[in-house]
Order: sequence, then C-alpha cells, then structure tokens
Amino acid sequence: MQNRTHYIGRFAPSPSGPLHQGSLVAAMASYLDAKAHRGHWLARIEDVDEGRKVPGAAEAMLALLRTLRMDWDGDVVWQSQRKQRYQGAADQLGAHVYPCGCNRREIADSRLGTAPDGSAIYPGTCRNGLAPGKTMRSLRVRVPDMRVPDAAGSPAHPAIMADPGLIAFIDRAAGRVAQHLATESGDFVLKRADGFWAYQLAVVVDDAEQGVTDIVRGADLIDSTPRQIYLQQLLGLPTPRYLHVPVVRNADGEKLSKQTGALAVAPDSEAQALGALQAAAAFLQLQLAPAGSVRAFWQAAIPAWANRFP
Repeated sequence: MQNRTHYIGRFAPSPSGPLHQGSLVAAMASYLDAKAHRGHWLARIEDVDEGRKVPGAAEAMLALLRTLRMDWDGDVVWQSQRKQRYQGAADQLGAHVYPCGCNRREIADSRLGTAPDGSAIYPGTCRNGLAPGKTMRSLRVRVPDMRVPDAAGSPAHPAIMADPGLIAFIDRAAGRVAQHLATESGDFVLKRADGFWAYQLAVVVDDAEQGVTDIVRGADLIDSTPRQIYLQQLLGLPTPRYLHVPVVRNADGEKLSKQTGALAVAPDSEAQALGALQAAAAFLQLQLAPAGSVRAFWQAAIPAWANRFP
C-alpha cells in the first residue's frame, strides 16, 4: 500500500433514490483509493437539488455503507445545509458572475452547440446585461475568450498568448483531458432558475472546505471537471487529483440510474453483501480470490487496488 501522509477522499452520492450497483462501484473505488493511501474517506450527501431528493434515501445509503463495512471518517456533510457557503463563493466571484434571463427554449434555439455532457452551449446572450423586459432567472459564470462584438462591430481577436480558456488536467485513468470552455461549455450556471445552487459550484466549495486531495468518481463526470477546475482557479482553491472510473451500464448501454430502472443494492445477509461487493470489484477489474466474509474481502481488495492504481 502507498504511504501518503495527507490524503482525503470522499464519496458524495445524490439521494435521488436507493444506492444501486453503479453507485456501489463509485463508492468502492473511492473507498479503496483512500484506504490504499492510508488516508481519510469522507461521506457527503449532495442534496443541493432538493427537488430530486427522495425522503429517506440518504439515510438508507449511509446505513448500507455501514452494512458493507465502508465506514467513513468524521461527520456526514449535507449540501442542503450549506447554502450560505455557496452564496459566499458566488459573491467572491464578483464580476465573473452575471444574471441570465434566458429560458430553456431560448437557450436551445440560440445555443452554439452541445457540450460533451449533453448540455446546451450558452451563447452569452446576457453577458452584457439583461435585455429590456427580462428578469434574472439564473446566475452564470463567465468563461474566457467568449467571442463578443467589439465597439466597431467586428469579432474580437482571439488571444495570441496562452489560452486561459483551455483547461487541462491529468486523470489517473484517462490521462490528459483538455476542454476549451468557450467552445465546449460556454458560460455555465451557478444558480439555477428554480433557486437551487448548481452542482458545479457546490462540489468545488465543499471539496475545498473538506480538504479533499483526491477525487475518485464515475467517468460520466469527467466532462464537468474542467468547469470545476476553472472555478477553483477563480476562487483561489487548490485542484485535487482526479481518477474517473468506468460507469456501469445496462443491457441497452445506458448508465445505471433510477431513471433506467437500476435495482437497489439491498443485501439481507452477509452472503448477499459479499456478492454485491465481489460484483463491483469484478467490474473494476480487481483480481481477487473468493472471500469468506466481508471483512476478508476488504483485506484482499485494498492491496489489489493499490497494485492496479499505483
């Protein structure tokens, strides 16, 4: 096992339904990485989107982690209790943030394209102020190098020096990942029209405050990482190391989720718990001999992970 004196990882599920096998894979990856580094593993409930929260789902997830002997360090953090923190970060961004009065249809009709995560690339309609008759619906952050007309009406010249809008990082699994925010994201939302703070801001604020050094999560979130790094830069926060693991998909190739009918992990016995853990480990391509108990499983899985992701 690796010997790092300072490692803090975390598992941060959204309580929109029960923990399923895809979520278990993400939890296991982050847990094993923390244990392989002899670090701390935190639990955070990302319930900032209170409209999608299923009553009792978060408590059931935490109880399941205990059943699977995935014990976290410290207290559980709940995003729904941290709205003032997010407001403070938005205030700190100052002129980098502006109100947007566009609705979904207007954005869809005028979008510059589609981002890698499927969202519409915002064209910057409200960058220079709300149009007459428009009221604020959301709050957006400016990204560098958005093409806007200059005083003479001609397109602004692109920067000749290093491009501040190109965000690149090294993922421990995928290698170098780069994204140009202006052309692949656009000015993105910090506070939504429904009044909830956006995931991109909340996760950056929480990771920094909890001292998270390493983020291990599903590959479906890799396209969000450049936006989060950009916010870290604007707020003067450190950038963690990243490791994005493959996501579990169903027979139709869809990511497992509540919407795609993913079944809950709900073991009634240690044998069933062990079976769920072994299935998740097999998906992560860990070479493990059969274990007779959950405790024995973890004793074998931690060094196996350290060998797989040194």
